[in-house]
Amino acid sequence: MFNGKMKAVTFSYDDGVTQDQRLISIFNRYNLKCTFNLNSALLGKAGMLLREEVSVAHCKPRPEEIRNIYRGHEIAAHTLTHPNLAALSDEDVIREVEEDRRALSEIAGYEVVGMAYPCGTHAMNAHVADLIRGHTGIKYARTTTQTHNFDLQDDLIIFNPTVYHHVEWDEMFRLGEEFLALKTDTPKIFYIWGHAYEFDIRNEWDRFEEFCRMISGKDDIFYGTNAEVLLADHTK
Repeated sequence: MFNGKMKAVTFSYDDGVTQDQRLISIFNRYNLKCTFNLNSALLGKAGMLLREEVSVAHCKPRPEEIRNIYRGHEIAAHTLTHPNLAALSDEDVIREVEEDRRALSEIAGYEVVGMAYPCGTHAMNAHVADLIRGHTGIKYARTTTQTHNFDLQDDLIIFNPTVYHHVEWDEMFRLGEEFLALKTDTPKIFYIWGHAYEFDIRNEWDRFEEFCRMISGKDDIFYGTNAEVLLADHTK
C-alpha cells in the first residue's frame, strides 16, 4: 500500500533542464510529485536540441539553483555526463552513476537513491544493472520501456514506466481514465515519464496541465515521488 492507499501516481522527468521550473509550477498547482533525474557534471551548461525539426532550449540550471528549484520534489541521478552505459567499462559505469549520485546528494542536502538510465533502454543491459545494484547506492533505476500497465515490479533496478507522455499522449489519457476507474485489492502504480523540453516542441503545456488536472485530487490515490512510491512498504 501507499500511505494506506492501493493506488499511486508518480512522475519522472530527465536531464534537469530550465523548463523543469514551468513543469514544477504545474505539478505544485495540482499537488503532484515528481522525480527529476539530473546530470551533475552538466549543470550550468546551455545548449539547443533539434527535435521534430524544431529547435528547443536544453539549458541546465546552475548547481547553486538546484535545491531551490526542486524543493518539494525528488532529485535523482542520471549519470555525470549522459553516456551510453552499455558502451563503458565496468569502472566507468560505476563512476558515472555513483559520483553523480554523491554529487547530487551534496547539492540536494539529502541522500539521492534513485536514477534514470540515460540514452534509453538500448543503452543499458543486465550487466550494467548488476553493476549499479552491487556497487552504488542506487535503490531504484528507471528504464524507458513502457509497460502500459500498473503492476508492481520485482526488480527496481530495471524498473519500467507505464507510459511516455511525449509520443503516447492518447495512451496516457486512456490509461489515466482507466487508472481513475480502477478498483483494486492489490497495490497499483501509474508512472509517467518524459523530458520537460518536449512540451516546447508543439507547445503542449496546456495539454499536459489538462492531464494533471484530470489525474489529481483523488482520495483513493497517493501522489508521491518515485522514492516514496517505489520504496514504499506495500504491506502497510
